[in-house]
Amino acid sequence: MEISTKIFIIAEAGVNHNGSLKLARQLIDVAAEAGADAVKFQTFKPEKVISSHAPKAEYQLETTGALDSQLEMVKKLELDEAAHEHLITYCRKKGIQFLSTPFDMDSVDLLAGRFNLCRLKISSGEITNGPLLLKVALTGKPVILSTGMSTLGEIETALGVLAFGYVNYSEEPSLTAFQEAYRTEKGQKALREKVILLHCTTEYPAPFSEVNLLAMDTLRAAFGLPAGYSDHTRGIAIPIAAAARGAVVIEKHFTLDRTLPGPDHRASIEPDELREMVLAVRQVEAAMGSNLKLPGDSELKNRAIARKSIVAASDIKTGEAFSINNVTVKRPGTGISPMCYWRILGQKSGRDYNTDDIIE
Repeated sequence: MEISTKIFIIAEAGVNHNGSLKLARQLIDVAAEAGADAVKFQTFKPEKVISSHAPKAEYQLETTGALDSQLEMVKKLELDEAAHEHLITYCRKKGIQFLSTPFDMDSVDLLAGRFNLCRLKISSGEITNGPLLLKVALTGKPVILSTGMSTLGEIETALGVLAFGYVNYSEEPSLTAFQEAYRTEKGQKALREKVILLHCTTEYPAPFSEVNLLAMDTLRAAFGLPAGYSDHTRGIAIPIAAAARGAVVIEKHFTLDRTLPGPDHRASIEPDELREMVLAVRQVEAAMGSNLKLPGDSELKNRAIARKSIVAASDIKTGEAFSINNVTVKRPGTGISPMCYWRILGQKSGRDYNTDDIIE
C-alpha cells in the first residue's frame, strides 16, 4: 500500500486525551506543529471490547491503580461520534490526517462508513481477531497492521483473513478459505496494494533489549509487504534507528505531559521530543539517498582541495629522471594522480621544476 514517497509519521495520541475534547484538540495542535503526517486516536465501545472480568495489564496497574477495573478505566477514555466528527474537522483545519484504530464492529462502521477515513489502523491486540479483520477488509480500506506479540504464522493467518475480505470471496469464511485466499495471486495483489505491516514490541515502555528492529527485514522478506515500526520505548532513538533501517511508517505515542493521569502517558514522549523525533526522521530520510556510491554535488568542489598530486620533492632539472628522492605526493589534487606515482618513476623530466611544483 503506497502512502507516499516519504516516511509516514503517525503521532499516536491514543487515549492520552483522557476523554477530554480540549486535550484531544491540543494533541492535534502538537502533532501538526511537529510536522507529523497523521495523528491517531482509538475508537471503541467499551462494553463491546472489554468484559467486566478483564484484568488490567501490569503497566496499567502501575499507572492507574487497582481501584477500578480495565472496563471502568476505559469507559473514561471513550470518544463518542460527535467527538470524532469534531476532531476530524479540526484535523482538516490543521492540515494533518486523522487516523484511528477501531476495536469493535460498530467502530469499523463509524470510521470506514460514517466518516469514510482513507485507511484504518489495526492494533497488535486485534491480530487474532478474525471477525474484526474480516469486517475491516470488507470495507475495502487500506490497512496498517501492527504485529506486536505475534508469530509469523499468526501474521500470515491475519493476512489470509484480510486477503479473503479484500477479494470478496462468496464462500463462507473459514481458516481453510483464508489460507486459500492468501495463496492466490488475486489475494496477494490485494495485500500488496492495501497492507503495511508494523513491527512492534507490545510493552509500555518496551525494553530496548526486546525491540528487535531486524524483524522488520524478516517481515518484508516473509510477506513481500512494506514494513514500518510502532514504537513503545522511552525516548526517540529507536524510531530514528527504524527510519534508518527502511521503515515506511513510524508510529509513536505522545502526550502533552507524562505526569498526567492515565494508562499510556508514562510511556509516551512529550511535545518537544515529538518535534525532535520528526525532525530527526526527516534528516535520516534525506540522508538515505540511493544505493549508488557516487560523489555528491557538494563533494565535487572539495575533491581537488582534499586529494593530492605528484609534486617535486626537490628542484628537478630538465632531463633528470623522476625518482623516489625527487618526487612526492602533496595537496592540491589538481595534477597527476598519486595512483600514477609508480608509472612516472624513471621517466625523464621535460622541464625544470622547483620544490613543490606540480609534476605535469
